[in-house]
Amino acid sequence: MTDALHDHGVPEEGGHGDAEQFERHRRYLTGLAYRMLGSVTEAEDAVQEAYLRWHGIDRARVDSPRAFLAKVVSRICLDQMKSARAKREVYVGPWLPEPVLDADSLGAETASDYATDLSVGLMLALERLSPLERAAFLLHDVFDVEFEEVARLLGRNQATCRQLAARGRTHVRESRPRFPVQPDKGNEILQAFMTAYRTGNVDRLAGILSEDAVLYTDGGGKRKAALNPIVGRARIVALIAGLARKRVLPVLDLRPAMINGLPGCVGTLANGELLTIALEIAGDEIGMVYIVRNPEKLKHVSDRARVGVPGSGLPDA
Repeated sequence: MTDALHDHGVPEEGGHGDAEQFERHRRYLTGLAYRMLGSVTEAEDAVQEAYLRWHGIDRARVDSPRAFLAKVVSRICLDQMKSARAKREVYVGPWLPEPVLDADSLGAETASDYATDLSVGLMLALERLSPLERAAFLLHDVFDVEFEEVARLLGRNQATCRQLAARGRTHVRESRPRFPVQPDKGNEILQAFMTAYRTGNVDRLAGILSEDAVLYTDGGGKRKAALNPIVGRARIVALIAGLARKRVLPVLDLRPAMINGLPGCVGTLANGELLTIALEIAGDEIGMVYIVRNPEKLKHVSDRARVGVPGSGLPDA
């Protein structure tokens, strides 16, 4: 395994060179921070804080800019994760990660099985780890960092970091969905779901949901959403049919988009509010439906959604 943190480029002199040197690592750092925090907004804030710190140190003493910056971002994220865990305990309803429309932009650029995986299922599995387990697993198993470097980054010995990563790895393997779906099949099922969602066609909806499907809706207490996961085809169908009948959530527009690498769509309600829907598909059926309505998690989606979700990888409905 190679040490992905080492960057042997020659540092450039001057402010512009310093900024350019940092920008070479921004994607890497943002991908790391998003996986640690589950929030695009918080990840960007963590990277910006690292940028400010980068301009406040003697860079002549930094042998590996990427290693130094990864250490800074990791520690910023660990501090944020401590407060985030307390917030999760009082979060209203199911918590889902902030949706990402361009998962490739946060790829880890390694040979890891998880390098490009930002699926909601994986993010939820990471959320259940302790902060140190999450950090050790991500740094070693996703970003290909040697345990010697992980130990320095986390301020723990190598043996402890190996144990932390192993616990994280075991939990992720047990929790991570393994349902690869061909793009054409995924789009076919998505189109059927979108039609059923728009029209409230319960028969069509029932035909594409697995019997034990689960629906998660994240409103964060700021928008109407189920306070608990809706488990089972019959209950999900009844909920959607009820909403359609009462016109509680009239949808003005649905546009296909890849959400965290999953087939999904961005919806605009009649009142102008946004939502995202991501589907985990197993075979010919939908196993999981993830709906995000919390407006605080959709700020970075808004501009792209209103111009048609360019680069979604899916055709318009």
